[in-house]
Amino acid sequence: MNPVVDVWGPVSPKVRSSFPPAPEPHDEWPLDGGTAWVYYSPLNRRQLIRPVILSDGFSSGSSDLDQLWHGLEENGDFRFISELHATGRDVVILGYNDRTASITANADTAIDCIRRAVAERVGRAKLVVGGFSMGGLITRYALAKMEQDPSLPDHETSLYLSYDTPHQGAWFPIALQAFTHFATDKWGEAPVVGPVLRQFSGLLNSPAAKEMARWHIEKAGSTPQQAPERMAFLTALDDIGGWPRGVRKIGVANGVDSGTGNGVKAGATAVKCQGDTLNDTWLKTQAEGDQVVARLQKAGEEPVSVRTSGLPAIDGAPGGLFTVPSPEGDTGSFGLAALLMTVLGNTVNPDVITTSCFIPSISALAVGDIDDPKRLHQPITPDNSALDAFQCAGRNEGHTTMTEELGAWIVNEIVAG
Repeated sequence: MNPVVDVWGPVSPKVRSSFPPAPEPHDEWPLDGGTAWVYYSPLNRRQLIRPVILSDGFSSGSSDLDQLWHGLEENGDFRFISELHATGRDVVILGYNDRTASITANADTAIDCIRRAVAERVGRAKLVVGGFSMGGLITRYALAKMEQDPSLPDHETSLYLSYDTPHQGAWFPIALQAFTHFATDKWGEAPVVGPVLRQFSGLLNSPAAKEMARWHIEKAGSTPQQAPERMAFLTALDDIGGWPRGVRKIGVANGVDSGTGNGVKAGATAVKCQGDTLNDTWLKTQAEGDQVVARLQKAGEEPVSVRTSGLPAIDGAPGGLFTVPSPEGDTGSFGLAALLMTVLGNTVNPDVITTSCFIPSISALAVGDIDDPKRLHQPITPDNSALDAFQCAGRNEGHTTMTEELGAWIVNEIVAG
């Protein structure tokens, strides 16, 4: 199934299927930094009565309504928009001109959208506001800011929701980051593959990625750590109270709550290649302790070793996975590295570990630090979450995959609220 938020988006060099056009919105709101597409419930006669704002998340470029509609409504498992419409809720899909911009910048766009929804609404029904992936952080920040900043209006929101949102940080494998920056340094000016490498490296070094990633490296030889941009964002979030106070907060995770991992073994060779441009180059899954996570060697040059220390074995942790490989062209995490190695003219060993954990369950449910190796695999209970209620998937599945299990739970919470 296609996710609501496709992390790699158009950066992946593999040909992807195009999405059928979304239905024409009943209204379209130009916003400062984005666009909102409004779909009224058939029960409301083309009036905005019970707005539900759903924010897009992290990817490259601008939001794509066709992709968002497909992930929300045509995913093959649960028609989320139709189910909301059946309860009399009007759906406002919130997109951004630049999904790699800082969370705080896109939060201003979310505030603009909330203002417009309040102004357009007929009656006094409270709003539901939330988002998918990073969209949950954007709307969390926006609502909290509206409560704290006296120059901003009341958000008139009763329920906040997040869908596999990295409340405690996201995991981009260090080996993958290193290979991307290394390949861009060596072949970033090459025809065909160069622009792809530069886009991908730029995506990982974008303001949004730096703010989300629990560990980030600017280039292959950097030490993994929280980027200054992330620390500044966390400070800004803390300054406005961390969470909106006047709303009920709910969330779901595309990972399990039992502590059961996804089966990816720590310290395993995820992808290895040999060929015209790369010699004995490999990436490993993350393990605890001191580890060489990657060996990178351009043909004719000395090898580069990428080391980590003190990181948890997080690739195999329970949580939402990097986009699960599919015929549409999704590649996973290490699968994308394998594809880039092939594009660079090398033969990749066939036993690739394509995907890995992206948003640990404990991050999506705001229950603990993802740098704690024990906490990653502990069962999750309601008493230690910052959310008022949450639901986990029955298996570790693709990040922002819309399922009946999670979607129906959210619809029920909205109706009950």
